[in-house]
Amino acid sequence: MEAIQKIAVIGGGGRTGKYIVDQLLQKGFSLRLLLRNPNTFTIQDPLIEIIHGDVLDEKIVNVLIEGCQAVISTVGQRKDEPLVASRGAKNVISAIQKQQISAGKVRYILLAGLNVDTLFDKKSPETQKATAWMKETFPAIHEDRQKSYAILEASDVDWTLVRVPCIEFSDEKGNVKVDPEDCPGSKISAGDIARFMIGQLMDNTYLRQAPFIAGF
Repeated sequence: MEAIQKIAVIGGGGRTGKYIVDQLLQKGFSLRLLLRNPNTFTIQDPLIEIIHGDVLDEKIVNVLIEGCQAVISTVGQRKDEPLVASRGAKNVISAIQKQQISAGKVRYILLAGLNVDTLFDKKSPETQKATAWMKETFPAIHEDRQKSYAILEASDVDWTLVRVPCIEFSDEKGNVKVDPEDCPGSKISAGDIARFMIGQLMDNTYLRQAPFIAGF
């Protein structure tokens, strides 16, 4: 894979995404951010290029990812709006595949809840309970997230789907535990999520896998 210099960030204006943007800037990466409401985005830095648009727009996603060596997404479902997970993943994968024809592999790292199921899971009763609650309470959102995982699996892209429990919106640095089969805790800070996701840029340990992470 080509050395990572420019990273496309989807969801960078959100509560978790802002931690990722801050940490990427501290590491000196050039960023291209996809923002639906750029006027409300307050982080100012010459390393940031803003693309105004939506991950549901295939043409905009192609523009976003062109020239980037990695994509990090924390986009979540928006209340009373079209389902975003599967269509967004499909658009990103399509754009990555076009990019890879001439420019080599593109790393794709994205965030999801612990309710996403894989064939490799050995979920504890606690994680099963949380998963069942999500399925019962938000069936359409859960199904869409599950569909996005199937889209990832069927692709030839170098992806990692990071599954997390309850997010605490702080930069608190905890003792993060990673488990490929079950969620190892009930919460994690947004700062620790950012550190883990950014760490995957140059780490193939969880390539084409969906690890759980939690802080404790």
